Amino acid sequence: MENTTKKVVTRFAPSPTGFMHVGGVRTAIFAYLWARKNNGTFILRIEDTDKEREVEGSIEHIIKSLKWFGLDWDEGPDIGGPNAPYKQSERLDSYQKYAKILLEKGFAYADPYTEDEVEVFRKKAEEEKRPFLYREHRPDLSAQAGNPPTWDGSKPLRFKVPEIKRYEWEDLVFGHLSAGEEALDDFILIKSDGYPTYNFAHIIDDLEMGVTHVMRGQEFISSTPKFLSLYDALGIERPHLVTLPPIMGKDGKKKLGKRDGAKDVLEYDDDGYLPEAMINFLSFLGWNPGGEKEIYSKKELIEAFDISRIGHSGAMWNDDKLDWVNKEYIKMLSEGEKESYIFEWLPKELQIKKLVPIITERISKGSDIKTMIEAGELDFFYKEPVYEKEKLIYKDTDKEIIISNLKNALEVITMTEEENYNKENLKTLLMELADSLENRGQILHPLRFALSGLDKSPDPFILADILGKEETIKRINKAISNLSS
Repeated sequence: MENTTKKVVTRFAPSPTGFMHVGGVRTAIFAYLWARKNNGTFILRIEDTDKEREVEGSIEHIIKSLKWFGLDWDEGPDIGGPNAPYKQSERLDSYQKYAKILLEKGFAYADPYTEDEVEVFRKKAEEEKRPFLYREHRPDLSAQAGNPPTWDGSKPLRFKVPEIKRYEWEDLVFGHLSAGEEALDDFILIKSDGYPTYNFAHIIDDLEMGVTHVMRGQEFISSTPKFLSLYDALGIERPHLVTLPPIMGKDGKKKLGKRDGAKDVLEYDDDGYLPEAMINFLSFLGWNPGGEKEIYSKKELIEAFDISRIGHSGAMWNDDKLDWVNKEYIKMLSEGEKESYIFEWLPKELQIKKLVPIITERISKGSDIKTMIEAGELDFFYKEPVYEKEKLIYKDTDKEIIISNLKNALEVITMTEEENYNKENLKTLLMELADSLENRGQILHPLRFALSGLDKSPDPFILADILGKEETIKRINKAISNLSS
């Protein structure tokens, strides 16, 4: 059951170990949606205690990425808040405080072994074909009865599991879960460099920040008994655990990760995807509100989002579906927004309003415009087309029929007054000619080729409108001349 007595607090707590990828952002989106749906608090926290793996600039990249997606947080490293600081490296006093509590309770001890000694224990377990458990080599602390174990920080501080038992817990997605004593072991709380481990730090941070719902991937299920034993040792209430299904690669066989081609999320910005489309697409990876509707605004996602509708199975990444969603969002842009979006990808000589509709119709994302330019699909606008005259012939139509049809089209276009020269009127006039023929292609094909020189291009009346009357007449005359020669 949901705990309705507490204000909902969620968090996104990435490590600055490289670029953000879609799996991390999907977690942030779900945490954001749940907080906003419940008028709760969404926290951004940076888990930067693994200094060996930290990548310079990652924190700035995380913030930039989340802001591009339009996810605003109520507390975080850049805006502060009542639970500041929001970088774990700046919260070391908190971890020391709770480490002392565990020491006083007899649930922590200084690790007495060197790495080489631990390796000997590990190899012996392998030889005996049993799992290595550190707790089986726990030092005898009985001599310190009545006095808390001492720890000066020179050695790692380990957690002493208070009770070896089978743990059971409720996950808001996966339901009732359990694990036996094989999942419990004495783990490091604070390393010899003074920094806490994830297993310890996130629990203390969640406690002090009042986090009510912890969302994370399935890979943490096996570690959950360790977390539960620490909650018990500290005598603190467990937050709601929300396990998210993985995002699978395109083949559906393996989790999509950085090593498997998961891109830096800002590359989607570079490719011309709209952030609203990305949120919509990512929200539907592992969650579905039911029904046929697939395009949701952020406001609609907040209203519809429900943890109970998060699925168990991995969601397969699908570039085609992402492109479709993005195309739908491009269609929803206002005329001014479409123009700005398209012009961002066009050189100055092609930043013409009349090109916007035909480009919009042919793309799924901004980078498709770059592909169109490289393929010469927009050359027709500022370059006179070059083609073999045979290209003007429609199937096996006689050349003289094609010439006659082009002349008829030329007459219609020439007679059209400037105030009526637009794609709608031209379409009406040219289609009247086309419908009078045995096959429409006998006029529409040569006309389109005469104006664009391309195998694939917009309809001829659209081309004529974009090119203008004078240029259109010039190109049709050239086509007639080429065929007549």
